[in-house]
Amino acid sequence: MAITVSLVALFGLVLFFLLRSKTLGAGAAFIAAGFGFFLASTGAARPINQLTVSLVDALSNL
Repeated sequence: MAITVSLVALFGLVLFFLLRSKTLGAGAAFIAAGFGFFLASTGAARPINQLTVSLVDALSNL
């Protein structure tokens, strides 16, 4: 049985634990989230999504 986890949820969880462990400050987390938001509205969003899908497919075939 395959379990699918949204990458947004996974990255959000990682960001939560980095903030909690004080490895990443709140300002840096805000900048990272803002960068991701604005990157998604550029022409780079489609190639990034295609790369992510390819990596997930490659990992699932191992």
